[in-house]
Amino acid sequence: MSGARAVTACRACGGRLGLTFCDLGTMAVANSYVPPERAKEPEPAFPLRCLVCEQCRLVQLDTVVDERGIFTEYAYFSSMSSTWLEHAVRFCAAMTARLGLGPDSFVVEVASNDGYLLRNFVRAGIPCLGVEPAANVAAIARAAGVPTQARFFGREAARDILAVRNGKPADLVVANNVLAHVPDLDDFIGGLALMAGGAGVVSIEAPHLVALVDGVQFDTIYHEHYAYWSLLSMEAALARHGLKVFDVERLATHGGSLRVLSSAADRSSSGALVALRAEEAARGLGGDAFYSGFGPRVQAVLEGLRGWLATARAEGRRVYAYGAAAKGNTLLNAAGIGAADILAVADRSMAKQGRLLPGSHIPVVSPGAMLALNPDDILILPWNIEPEVSRQLREAGYRGRLAVAVPRLAVRDALA
Repeated sequence: MSGARAVTACRACGGRLGLTFCDLGTMAVANSYVPPERAKEPEPAFPLRCLVCEQCRLVQLDTVVDERGIFTEYAYFSSMSSTWLEHAVRFCAAMTARLGLGPDSFVVEVASNDGYLLRNFVRAGIPCLGVEPAANVAAIARAAGVPTQARFFGREAARDILAVRNGKPADLVVANNVLAHVPDLDDFIGGLALMAGGAGVVSIEAPHLVALVDGVQFDTIYHEHYAYWSLLSMEAALARHGLKVFDVERLATHGGSLRVLSSAADRSSSGALVALRAEEAARGLGGDAFYSGFGPRVQAVLEGLRGWLATARAEGRRVYAYGAAAKGNTLLNAAGIGAADILAVADRSMAKQGRLLPGSHIPVVSPGAMLALNPDDILILPWNIEPEVSRQLREAGYRGRLAVAVPRLAVRDALA
C-alpha cells in the first residue's frame, strides 16, 4: 500500500469540506489482514475522519488511502453470505422482469466481486460482463463461468467495452455497494453514464446515510469507504453526468440501504422517490444540524462494549467473535480492543483464516475451530447479518451467550 493523500475539496462537486461528522482517530486499513509471520512489523495507519461538503452535503473521508493498494488483491467474497446471495437472486429477477431483459440484452456489473450476482443472468441466458478490480476475485468469477474483466472501472473501461460492442450500450449497469469505494467520482460516474448510453438504466445500491445516523452505524466507516451517501448527495452527483434519478427503493441490506435507479432518458419520478426527497428535506440533510452530535453517540457505543468486555474478563469468561468483517475491525480498533479481550474471531472465508485482524491482531479461525474451544460468549461483529449468524451458530450446537455492540450493546442469554 503506497500511502494516502489529504482531501481538501469535495470529491463530487469540488465544494468546501466543513463540519466534522465523525472522527475515529488513526487506524490500520480494515481489510488488510496480517499474516502471522508479519505480526511484529509496524502496520500502516491513517486518519479515519469524515467531513461534510458544504455544497452538496456528501459525507466523505478527508484522507484517501491508495485504492490500488486496497483493491488489487481483496479478501472479501460476496458469496460467503447466504443472505447476500438471496438478495442478488431477487434483484436479478426483479430487474429482468422490469426491463424485459433477454438473450438480446446486455448487463454490466462494476465491482462484480466473485460473480455472485451476474451468475443469475448467466443462468438465465442474458449476456453480461463483470468488471472487478481485484484480480484474485475476478479469477474466481471467471472460473464460475461469469465473464469478468480484472480492472478498475471508469470512462476508459466503458469506452473499451463499448468498442468491442460496436458502440452499443448496456441495457442495465449495476453498481451495488461500490460507490462508497470510489475515490475518483467524476471518472467513475462518467463511466456509468457512458456505459448506459441514452436509454440504459443505472442501478446503484449504497448504504443510506440516514440509516447510518439513526443506527449509530459508525463501524461502516473505514478507509475502503471514501464516501457516505444520502439521496440528496447521490442525485446531485449523478445529475452532473446527465443521469436523472427516477426511482428509489429502501432496502434492509447493510443496516438500511437505497437502490437508486437513474437514466439519461426522461422518466417520470416514482412516488417513492418524491417521498424520500421530502423526508430527507424534513430531516434537515441540507443543513448542519443533522450531521452534528454523531460523535458523542459513537463514544457511548464504544464505552458500552469496553464495559461489557471488562466485566466478562473479570468474571473469567472466554469471549470470541464471529465475522472478520471490515466493520468489525473499525469497531474493535476504535474501542482499543485486542487479543487479550477477544481470544479469536471466526470467519467462513478461508482467505482470512490463519491471519490476524488489522490493528487488533486478533487471530482468525474457522467457525468449527472456534466452537470446538467452547466460548462462553460470542460477539457477532457483522450485525447486518446477525439473524443469519445466530441461526448458524445455534444449529451448530452453540448454547452460550450471543452479543452485538451496534447500535447499542445487546446480549442474548445462553440457552438452557
